[in-house]
Amino acid sequence: MHCAPTMAINGENMKYNPDIHHRRSIRLKGYDYSQAGLYFITICTQNRLCLFGEIENGEMILNDPGIMIEHQWQELIYCFDNIKLHEFIVMPNHFHGIIEFVRVPLVGTQNVEQPPTMGQPQTGQPQGIAPTVGDVVGAFKSLSTNEYIRGVKNNGWSRFNKKLWQRNYYEHIIRDEKSCYQIWEYVQTNPLKWQDDKYYV
Repeated sequence: MHCAPTMAINGENMKYNPDIHHRRSIRLKGYDYSQAGLYFITICTQNRLCLFGEIENGEMILNDPGIMIEHQWQELIYCFDNIKLHEFIVMPNHFHGIIEFVRVPLVGTQNVEQPPTMGQPQTGQPQGIAPTVGDVVGAFKSLSTNEYIRGVKNNGWSRFNKKLWQRNYYEHIIRDEKSCYQIWEYVQTNPLKWQDDKYYV
């Protein structure tokens, strides 16, 4: 079984033209992304710029931005009280992680309007709101982008063009133990297979 996400966004390196491009969702239509379960997500940097470190002898060596990305991911458990974070890895130009939703409110779901502010951890979601995978990924993108911008201004980190992250993200619903193990192994061995990785540039 191929564990990497299989969906792709067409023409991601082309300038968007509304006359020839049509945005389409890469989410599973009709699926409730707030329900309990495991999700494997992949997020790529805009234009696949290698900003977070490099692979040396099959090992990912994080630079300062990469360490920041790792930290921002781990901090998400203080922003959303119904998630657990499992295996993850920061790669030179993308990120893989497994999110588990451990419980959801009994009432209907709705999206979180504003991502949490770094340095002000939330003790729980407002009653009646069940955050989705998109909410978690959106908060991660927003927080990490803000921190990266500070790094550019204060520490001379490499600049990016308009966006740190690609607009969308890739996601796979983990439906059974076998799939979970295969994805866990894929994440673990990702640096060893870097030159064969479809995100390699």
